[in-house]
Amino acid sequence: MFLPFDAAATQKRIDRVWQLSASFGMERNAYHNYLNEIVSDRYALIRGLQLLRDELQFAAASPTDMQACGADMSLPSVVTTLAYTNCGDRIHQGEATKRYRDVVASRFATLSEIGELKLEAFFPAGGGTDNGATLAHVTVAHELDEQLKHRLYAGNPQSISLVAIDLKTHVGRLREGGKQVYGKTRESPWREPRAACGAIVGALTNYHPQNLIHRRIRDDLGEQNFQHLSSQQLLTDEGVDITMAVAAIIVAIRGVRNTALALSQEMDERGVAHLTASTTVNRPSRDDLVIYLARATVFNGKIRIQSLGMDAERYSGRLVEYAGEQRLQLRYGDLDGENLPVEEIGYRVRSSGL
Repeated sequence: MFLPFDAAATQKRIDRVWQLSASFGMERNAYHNYLNEIVSDRYALIRGLQLLRDELQFAAASPTDMQACGADMSLPSVVTTLAYTNCGDRIHQGEATKRYRDVVASRFATLSEIGELKLEAFFPAGGGTDNGATLAHVTVAHELDEQLKHRLYAGNPQSISLVAIDLKTHVGRLREGGKQVYGKTRESPWREPRAACGAIVGALTNYHPQNLIHRRIRDDLGEQNFQHLSSQQLLTDEGVDITMAVAAIIVAIRGVRNTALALSQEMDERGVAHLTASTTVNRPSRDDLVIYLARATVFNGKIRIQSLGMDAERYSGRLVEYAGEQRLQLRYGDLDGENLPVEEIGYRVRSSGL
């Protein structure tokens, strides 16, 4: 017998997350953003629940001795799955495969029976997402099969499933001869500078309508942004060109919005989604930096999105002294990056029928 779902308890968890502060638009090291923004929000969302992410925890029905590993589903529980996107450019794969997996994925991704992280990992050229609806469908469909869903939902009225998605883009950064340049970097100290992200830079500087990647990036940017970013420079107060950084940022934010809207059609009443967007800043021979851009939740008929915006003309920035170097601090109009407004979008909840 299924007890009615305790939506109020989960709503309190959502509200708890939105009471936490978030800082957007500043170049910081990856560990800082992953821990202080992504991990902290997600742990606040599931605090007090039994975390189910190890495949061995689902072995209670096994005819073998492994059933001893099975979790007690009568406890308030959360099954988690994690998806992320990243441009396939090898220039920043260390950040993607090492830091992100160690700090974020190791805590929320499914763990296989042999101890391997099982992520939904997509590498569209340019980052963001090829298609938010496909990403949402695949991620939700793979999390819970019908048998596991029945066991989870029947176990406790507070039990939920958490879909965690992190969408990333990237931009190169060079500092040579006392000047800072965004949009290119060196893959190593022995290589010549090259475009990064090449897909985004190529779409803006040498657009080919027959190129499907260029068309997707143009669509993600929106026509007004595309025309603006491909025809003039966006400069910081110091005169540093951040055009390509802003383009990468808008692509990532668009991905969060599209995917959040799609998730509202994929999840049932016990589905909770937490999404983030960020842009990785690739530097030669140094750790990559990360600019945190957006966070969103989807639950109980309400999508909440907090982000820097998607109007390129409203972006500006300045270089500030931070950690012994010049770091980029973005501005979006007159909004405070430490206290951005939260947009709310309603949707009709799809019932599980259980």
